[in-house]
This record gives sequence, structure tokens and C-alpha cells, in this order.
Amino acid sequence: MVHLIDRRVQGKNKSAPNRERFLRRYKGQIKDAVARAIKGRSITDFESGENIRIPVKDVNEPTFGHDRGGVWETVQPGNKEYLKGDQVARPKGGAGAGKGQAGNSDELSEDDFIFQLSREEFMNYFFEDLELPNLVKTQLASTTDFKSQRAGYKTSGTTSSLHVLRSLRGALGRRIAVGGKSARRLKQAEMEMAELLRKSPDPDHMDEHIATLKHEIHHLRTRLLAIPFIDPFDLRYSNRVKVPKPSTQAVMFCLLDVSGSMDEAKKETAKRFFILLYLFLTRAYEKIDVIFIRHHTAASEVDENEFFHSRESGGTIVSSALNLLTQIIQERYPSGDWNAYVAQASDGDNWDNDSVTCRQLLINTIMPLVQYYAYVEITEGEPQNLWQEYTQVPEHHAHFAMQKIRTPADIYPVFRELFKKQTK
Repeated sequence: MVHLIDRRVQGKNKSAPNRERFLRRYKGQIKDAVARAIKGRSITDFESGENIRIPVKDVNEPTFGHDRGGVWETVQPGNKEYLKGDQVARPKGGAGAGKGQAGNSDELSEDDFIFQLSREEFMNYFFEDLELPNLVKTQLASTTDFKSQRAGYKTSGTTSSLHVLRSLRGALGRRIAVGGKSARRLKQAEMEMAELLRKSPDPDHMDEHIATLKHEIHHLRTRLLAIPFIDPFDLRYSNRVKVPKPSTQAVMFCLLDVSGSMDEAKKETAKRFFILLYLFLTRAYEKIDVIFIRHHTAASEVDENEFFHSRESGGTIVSSALNLLTQIIQERYPSGDWNAYVAQASDGDNWDNDSVTCRQLLINTIMPLVQYYAYVEITEGEPQNLWQEYTQVPEHHAHFAMQKIRTPADIYPVFRELFKKQTK
């Protein structure tokens, strides 16, 4: 029998291939377990792992055994009731020994199979069926920008790309390699000539030897002088190649109402929704910009920290945020090059006249510029005037979605409903 031993290094997890096969095989059961697990979790600990519980009956694997074959007759010890050929009566109802709850009886039962999902695995299962709707426009292919980047040197090119230092270094190396032996012999011959001229005990003999050395020295010097200081072979040119440059093709706008009508509980719920949204975006898409806009009577573009933690408040003019949104899209994110998405969170309390203005801005200006607009209203009571105006927007633009969040427990269902994968 041949035994194969896998000695590949796999870090701390020594059974990574087995774990991957297990996750693939029981994907359905794990997704159901993740769905059950997230109901009792808060977003603050969302990025941690989770203990997943799967019934043992769902992880049983088929096994192969050796059949005895043929016809067998056996005698069971302790049989006092039956003989060969007797028929066994069917047990009465309820008399079977099924595997129910053991309770306090002596019966044995099996616990559920429990294992730990890592942070990455848990997030993969949670976000698996989510996406940004209509991310790729039909008329917009994913354009790839290129940037010029140095990639060593080459032996041909334009004069402007000539690398002088690298060329001189190559010329010096060539002269050393070609004339090194001649230079060493020239130095040795000159030392011999000086020694002979100093001693000269036999002038006749020395004259002949000196003449030979002079001829050799002259030949060596001529040979060294014939080596060019720089040769076309030495020239090196800077080589530049074009490499793909990451370019953001989608931008997500997060609009948060921080007016006085938004109490701390509502703001906290909105913040949790945007935290989840931001986590989803940065995980699902590498090429995306996220713009944070907070508003009360006036709107401003802020960074992530100020968006979530600033305590500034005031009245409510939602149109200020929509005007700023329109301005940013037109100046920095033209619709021909970008896919723009908007998520707005508010309690719906707004000036009546301003709500009408918001509806008109959405229908006439904003919706033609964006791929998807999601409005989340955080309220425990009846819909506010902003919600009533927004209900007219889907009649003109189908890519406008609305949902309500009444309690923090609604954050996950609303989020999944807004960003579920589109069925064709």
C-alpha cells in the first residue's frame, strides 16, 4: 500500500485543506448557522469570529465496508423465544427505541457539532449574497488607466532617455575587462625597464633587452589607447513600461441626518447602518470611493471620524445635503466615468416645502446621475413627510429603494434587502 504524506507548511492551521473541503461540503448548513448567529450579534463585534453549531446528522459521511457475501446462518446467544423460520411481530406504536432527548434517562444522545469560524470566513458567508446593484453600466466598460514605470535599462532608445551614469559605468567595466591584462603587463614591463636602467652591468646585453622592453611597452600603450573611452555597446537607456493603474470606478455617498430631531438612539442606529455599509463596501470592492456627508440646516463633506463622532446638531434642511451631493458628483465624479451610489439615513422629519424640493431634486437631477439610491428612515412611528414625498420617486426611477428601521434589530434585514443580489 502506498502512503502519501503532505509535508507542505501551512502555518498554525495544520489541517487547512481539510477545513476548506469541510466548508465547501457543508456550505448550506454553515450559511444557515451564520444566519442564526447574526441575529444575536451587535455590529460592534461583527468582525470577530463565531462558534457555529451544526447538527451531527448533517455532518455524517458515507463509509465503505466489506460485505460478507453469500448466505450466513448464525446462532445468537441467549435466544429462548425464536427458532429458525419464526416471524417476528411488528412492535406496538411508541415501542421503538428512537434517539430522542435523553433527559434524565440512561439513554445516550449526541451533541451538535461545534466549530469556530474565523473572522474572514464569517464575513465571507455573511456578504456572499450581497452586492452593489447595477455596479457595471452597460455602456461603460471597466476602463483601466496606465502609468509609466521604470523597468531597468535597455540597449536602444532615444537620446532623451539616455542614462549617463549607467552608460559610463558599463564603459568603465568594459575597459577594465578588455585592457586589464595589457595594463598589468605594461606596469610590469615599465618596472623591469626601470630596474635594468638602474643596474646596467652589461651595456651591450642590456641595450638589446631594453630595446625589446621599449618595443613591448610601446605596443601595450598603443593597444590601451586604441580602447575607446565609450562605445555604442556601452550605451544604456532608461526603460519604462506601462502598468495598470488602479482607478476607482464606483463612488458611494453616505448621507446622515444629524439634526435636533435625530436623538442619540436614532443617530446610533444610523451610525451602525453606515458602519456595516462601509465595512461591506471596503471588503467587497477594491475600486470604490466613499464620501461622507452630514447635514442639519447646512450640509458638509467630512471624514469618517467626524461623520460618526461629531456632536454638531441643528435644524433640518435635507435639500442642503442633496445639493452638496449634486455638486460633488458634477465636479468630481462625472457619470461617464463613475458609477455613483447613495445611501441616506434620516428620521424623515423635514420642512414640508423642503421635502417637495428634495423630491424634485431626486427625480430631475440626482437619479439620472446615480446607479442606485437607498433611503433608510429611522422612526418608530408613522412615516414622516419626507417618506411621503420619496414614495413618488420610484414611479419615475426604478433604481430608488426605501426601507424603514424601527429598532437596531432591523439593521441587518434592511441592509440585506437593500443590497441583495439582483435576479435577472
